Amino acid sequence: MEILLPLFVLIPLVGLLLGVSIPGSKETGIAWAAIATIGSHLLFLVIFLAYWVYQHQPALDLKSVELVGTPEYRFFLDFYFDSITAVYLVVGAFLTGLVVMYSRYYLHRERGFKRFFSTTLFFYLGYTLTVVAGNLETMFIGWEILGLSSFLLIAFYRGRYLPVKNAVKVFSIYRLADVGLLLAMWMSHHLWHETITFARLNNYQVVHAQLQAHSWIGVFISGMILLSACAKSAQLPFSSWLPRAMEGPTPSSAIFYGSLSVHIGVFLLLRTAPFWEHQVSVRLLIGGVGLLTSIVTTGIARVQSSVKSQIAYASIAQIGLIFIEVAAGLHTLALFHFAGNAFLRTYQLLISPSIVTYLIQEQFYAGKPAPHVYTRVLPKRLADTLYVLNLTEWNLDAFLNRMLWQPVKWLGRHLDFLSPNWVFGLGLPVYGLGLVGAYHQASLSLAIRQYLPISFSLIGLVLVLRSFTKRKNVFLSWLLIVLNHFWIALAITFNESVEFGQVHLYLSGIVIAGLWGYACLYRLQSTEGPLDLNHYSGYSYPHPRLAFGFLLCCLGLAGFPISPTFIGEELIFSHIHQHQLLLAFLIALSFILNGLSIIRIYARIFLGPWPDAPFGTANRSA
Repeated sequence: MEILLPLFVLIPLVGLLLGVSIPGSKETGIAWAAIATIGSHLLFLVIFLAYWVYQHQPALDLKSVELVGTPEYRFFLDFYFDSITAVYLVVGAFLTGLVVMYSRYYLHRERGFKRFFSTTLFFYLGYTLTVVAGNLETMFIGWEILGLSSFLLIAFYRGRYLPVKNAVKVFSIYRLADVGLLLAMWMSHHLWHETITFARLNNYQVVHAQLQAHSWIGVFISGMILLSACAKSAQLPFSSWLPRAMEGPTPSSAIFYGSLSVHIGVFLLLRTAPFWEHQVSVRLLIGGVGLLTSIVTTGIARVQSSVKSQIAYASIAQIGLIFIEVAAGLHTLALFHFAGNAFLRTYQLLISPSIVTYLIQEQFYAGKPAPHVYTRVLPKRLADTLYVLNLTEWNLDAFLNRMLWQPVKWLGRHLDFLSPNWVFGLGLPVYGLGLVGAYHQASLSLAIRQYLPISFSLIGLVLVLRSFTKRKNVFLSWLLIVLNHFWIALAITFNESVEFGQVHLYLSGIVIAGLWGYACLYRLQSTEGPLDLNHYSGYSYPHPRLAFGFLLCCLGLAGFPISPTFIGEELIFSHIHQHQLLLAFLIALSFILNGLSIIRIYARIFLGPWPDAPFGTANRSA
């Protein structure tokens, strides 16, 4: 049976390629290609499950393709199937098929019909790969696909201001989840000295022996897993992004933020439970986060004026309860709760446009004042305070902005001196000296070598900080992102046992994506005039192919699993020693800002209102 596991990923991949090949004018063909893909996937899953249950539900594990193999590190695709996988696959296939059939009529004659179905199949591919992954490395590929498809579907109405702005905001939170998972993979490599699989993680003796000898490493890995789960499942303090994600079409809101994508954080906790369930402090922290989130978001949901926002916060509260169940070890109950919440929220979101219309008609034609049955329990001042806090959503959005992004922007604005003259006049000679030192490390003293990785990674962080806040010169902003990767690669070369071939693999993807992206920007500027990052330009309308090509460059530069950069990032982190927490933090922060700077450039150049588009440019969300 193990040999059949890759088919769970291949079927959505083939369906995606088939859907992309159909012309955009043939709506029926596009819709039926998506329906046939999901239907055949569900049929295969039902047959597979029947035989799996007949075989007494064994845990299946398959090591598939080895992408990179070195003496210290092996990156291979691994597929795993158990009861958790089965539940998530059944719920995902059924709900995705339902939403695809609904979208065939909901999005009829909508501009971007093909783009919606292609992105939905792309999401389903990432969701399936995440669920059937047998190790963190394979899961990370699907995890990245989920983040990108979320960004694309939130910004589906790319001619409007708010969907694009909220898509970038959601992507910034997803980037934190990506780096949290990347740091967990990094430290897991040093804990096990191998690429650990989920099948091996179920061996209690192996896990217990490692945690007894390296307890703080276990806490660090568990903390990074919890950070990724909270960011992906909109738990505190990241809860404010979920209502903002409702700017996309109603079907994508249902499938992403009501049922499947928002529960991936729960899946991560369930999958890694054999690792952290014996750490009492971690279980208390997970349960505490879930409890606090449920209490706060329940109050916020009760005062929302938008039906989508009400459903979003109600879903967050239920996921908080699922966190408590997972922390308590009630995994079967958590799976039932996930399935019930997913079906309920999908139903509520799909009927929300109709139910609002019915309620307005009933209120207009047969409206009666609601009887006052509320009995005040809390003192009036306390009740009014809670009401205002819930109405302002506990200022969670402002809190994240003030604690995370404003300090970064403040630092970036104080780096105005980084002009092209500084970058080339001083940066290139210093980089050249560092490159000479990397090839002749034996001539350098140990005292100097141990400080060079921190120094070079700090220079790379400074460059990407400036790129994150640069608004006038888009070419310099793009160049700073590319140079950031070169400085990170130089920093890692001074660590022990780093082969230059691995660094060259990492930089090969950077060079290709960087040059191609620069060419796309140059061609756009030669056609449309000077480019500006102070506003959203919407050039995807007159230049759709150029926008798609530049998006591919952005993905290659950000380390998305379509280029050698993705494998290179894995290798880079594998050569950071476990005691080099500062170096890991600086490089992780660079990757966060790197991805945000890239997406900001793409969004501001190619998304947003085009002058000929008949859409308003509202500055605030409803």
